[in-house]
Parts: sequence; structure tokens; C-alpha cells
Amino acid sequence: MARPALVAVATLLLSVSVAVFAEDPYVYLDWHVSYGTISPLGVPVQGILINGLFPGPTINCTSNNNIVVNVFNNLDEPLLFTWAGVQHRKNSWQDGTPGTMCPIQPGMNFTYHFQVKDQIGSYVYFPTTGMLKAAGGIGALNVHSRALIPVPFDINPADEFNVLAGDWFNKGHKALKRLLDSSHSIGRPDGVHINGKSGKVGEAVREPMFTMEPGKTYRFRLCNVGLRTSLNFRFQGHPMKLVELEGSHTVQDLFESLDVHVGQCMSVLVTADKEPKDYYLVASARFTKQPLSTVAVVRYANSNGAPSTELPPPPPENTAGVAWSLNQFRSFRWNLTASAARPNPQGSYHYGQINITRTIRLANTRTIVDGKLRFGINGVSHVEPTTPLKLAEYFGKAQDVFKYNLIGDEPPAHQNKVILAPNVVNATFRNFVEIIFENPEHTIQTWHLDGYSFFAVGMEAGKWSPEKRKNYNLVDGVSRHTIHVYPNSWAAVMTTLDNAGMWSLRSDMWERFYLGQQMYVSVLSPEHSLRDEYDMPTNFELCGIVKGLPLPAPYTP
Repeated sequence: MARPALVAVATLLLSVSVAVFAEDPYVYLDWHVSYGTISPLGVPVQGILINGLFPGPTINCTSNNNIVVNVFNNLDEPLLFTWAGVQHRKNSWQDGTPGTMCPIQPGMNFTYHFQVKDQIGSYVYFPTTGMLKAAGGIGALNVHSRALIPVPFDINPADEFNVLAGDWFNKGHKALKRLLDSSHSIGRPDGVHINGKSGKVGEAVREPMFTMEPGKTYRFRLCNVGLRTSLNFRFQGHPMKLVELEGSHTVQDLFESLDVHVGQCMSVLVTADKEPKDYYLVASARFTKQPLSTVAVVRYANSNGAPSTELPPPPPENTAGVAWSLNQFRSFRWNLTASAARPNPQGSYHYGQINITRTIRLANTRTIVDGKLRFGINGVSHVEPTTPLKLAEYFGKAQDVFKYNLIGDEPPAHQNKVILAPNVVNATFRNFVEIIFENPEHTIQTWHLDGYSFFAVGMEAGKWSPEKRKNYNLVDGVSRHTIHVYPNSWAAVMTTLDNAGMWSLRSDMWERFYLGQQMYVSVLSPEHSLRDEYDMPTNFELCGIVKGLPLPAPYTP
């Protein structure tokens, strides 16, 4: 018979063991991806549905959850999904870009398994193969704070709403792809949608898109899921309190309207404290020659009237509009005292006190190569090899698929000559880098980096030089994963390359992405250790030159 003291010790050890080895909760999803007819602008087109839905199902999860998504590809073309903004710590295998994994072929399925480790915030997922993004397959991915982490809101929202808005092309994604393949631009969009619908001022609306109870506060997650057009959001008669931007809590300022550029997401709080009737949420195009906009009805539960046909005015356009938008960007500040995914305050990380080990200047270009339209970075226009870059590197076949560092850390003096090749840059694990995005063109750009968040520290018109660093925000720049660059301007970001893997750095303007304005950053751990990076998943499909090869030795513990 065991002694009570020994039983107590054994029980304690067992409880400690469970605490150490217990996994974070799982979220399981089955997605059936198919074609279907949709009409975001009232014109029927072939769209991409997930479980019959456009937009696709919302992924609601909590910080540190494990997400398991079994994707069945019922299309007639290859398919991959990326989870924009999810950092995939040690796990670029799940990033869902053509450079990291073989696409899911028609009639096949693949199960993604990733963790939203130490993250909160508003994100989106979308397809990365071909021009599928132009047809749908897009949805919200919301990461909530754990119960023990305080959320810095004065009032807990009564509910939250996803606002997935973007430009839309009625031509259909296959026609757009044919245009690009034949050296033509996709042209101007036909309109703007909100959650797959477009509304007109004054038209009778039977069902509102959003409903609010009087006196309560609601969280709206605003995301620009379009292909090329910046949007401005504004609520009729209701100010917006900005509370979160791409996974970071912000200083909570009030705004009458907000610019959200392609690929970006932010959260605002709106309080239903006005006359009980219907109101419009407006999304309008920015920096375009033709005016495009749409409205969605926000209804008070006890509404007694239709919305006013007088909309809140848009921000200025042209040069004044850029200055207005730039000043708004500069007003966004990291909330230094708020906790994010962990209990410690966001501001406990003093990025401005870290020495820069490498500066990389990247300039986008538009050019014609052999009679065809191409976009590039520092003189290289990326092309996808038949073997994903990550697989070639993992199997020791990189030299047979691509060359590292075809571009330098500065743009060439003349970029009229562009090389078509896989664009991969080597980076040193755990280096603290400064990346300067330079836009010499007359159109706005938006950039995204997978695997990381970075600090947006500077943005100005003109050309960048080292002297510009004196204007950087080295205290409370927002940690985020996208950055926009105004015409003939530059933007500077900083980050620590502490996440080993092969990571996509790309234009979020999908025409430019498709035609070469993208690259990959290879961050290798010299230890080849599971502490730094996971081995290739056992369910991974192999393709290209690595198909049929014996598996490399696993990483050491």
C-alpha cells in the first residue's frame, strides 16, 4: 500500500508532467473549394467558393491555437492558400506560397497545420496560385487574446464584424490571367465590393449587412482584400476608434475616415449612440482616375428610418490626398503599455536601441522584357521554378534550381535591363535588418513580408539617404506585416530575422506579384536544429527535381 506522502508526490509530478506536455487547443476545419457563380457587382462571374461561401468561412481562434485545415481542391487548376500575417514560427512549410510547397492539384487534398503562436489581431487568407485571388477564396482569420491577457478596450465590444472589401474585375480570373500572359495589364477595376456585395445610395435594402443595438459598442475588422486599389472607409455619422493594426494594439485615436491599402487590416470600435435608424458604411477608391465606391447598410436594431443620401465626404485626392494619407500613417502609434499575445507590455521591446546589421534597399520597376510586361525588384523579375525553392534548399538541390543573391542590397543605377529568374536573397539568422522600399513610379505600392512583423519607422516623399534616419520613429512605430509606399516616395521598416525558413517578400498588388515583383528571403539556422526550424511535414507532397529523392537527415533536437 502506497504511503500518503508518496501518493501526494506522485500526484504532483503527474500534474507537472501534464502541465509541461499539454498542447494548446486545436481548431479543425474541412474546406471544399469549388467554382460557383457570384455577383459582387451585380454581374454574374465564375467565383471561387469555400464550402459554398464567398467570402469564405471565418477562422475564429485564440492566440497559440493550432489550426488544422483540410483543403479539398475541386477546381481545374492548382491551389494554395496563404495565411497573410500569420508568422508560422519555425514553420515556413505551411506558408502556402509557390516558393515553399507544391500546389494542391485538382481532385487532391492537403492538410495545413500551423499555430498562431504569440499573435493576436485581424488577418486574411487567400489563394496564391495564378490569378485565383481575383475570383475569391478569401476570408477572415481572427486571432483573439487569451482570457488571462487584458484587452485594452474601455468597453468590451458587444459583437464584432468582418469587413472584407476590395476592388473587383468582372472579366473573371481566367480572362485576367490571359491578359497578363499576353503582356497586357488587367486595367482598371469595375467597382468595389464589401463582403462580396455592392450597394448604391438610396436603393431599398431589405436586410442590412450589420446590425447594432443602441448604446452598445462594436468591433469592425476592416481589411482590403483587393488586387490593386487603396480604399478609404468611413461610417455615416459615427467616428471610428482605431484599436488594432495588423496584430498590434494601437494608441486609440478617433478618425472620421481611414485609408486601408491593399493587403492591410485594422480594427475600429464604433458605438451605436446616434438616432436609431439606418446608416451607411462607405468604401471608396483612393488615388484612382475614376471614382469607385460602394456602401453597406448598418442598421440600429430599433431602426425607424432609411439612411441619409448625404454621404460623409472623402479625403482629398492627388498631391493633397497623398499628404493627407501620409499624415494619417504617421499618426498611428504602438500602444506601449498594452499587452498583446503575452502578458508583458508591447513596449518592453525597445527596437530603436538595436544596432542595424544590414540595410537592404529595394526598388520596384515596371518594364518590357522581350516584348512582354514584367515587374521587378532591383533588376530581377521573379519566375517560379517547377521545384519549390524551400524544397530545393532542404534537399540540397538549391544550386540546380536557383542562385542566391542575384540582386544586391542597393538598386542598380539603371534598371532598364531586367533578369527573369528566381529571386532569392540569403539573410543571416537573428540579424537586425533595415529594409528601405523605394517607389520611383507614379502609382502607390503595398509590400508584405511573410514570417515576420516589422516596425514601420519612416515614410517620406523623395529619395532615401542615410540622413533620413534622423526622422525615424524609434519609439512607438507600429509592428505590422505590410507597408505601403506612395508614388516617388520611400518607406523604411526594421525587423529581427529570428524566424528560420524561406519567406515571401512580395507586392500585394496582385498583377505585379504575378508578373515578378516578389522575392524570397532565405533565413537558415546554422545549427540545423529543431529549436530553430521544424522538419518537412510527413504529409508533404514532393514535386519537381526532388520527387522520389530519399529524405534528408532530420534536424537535431
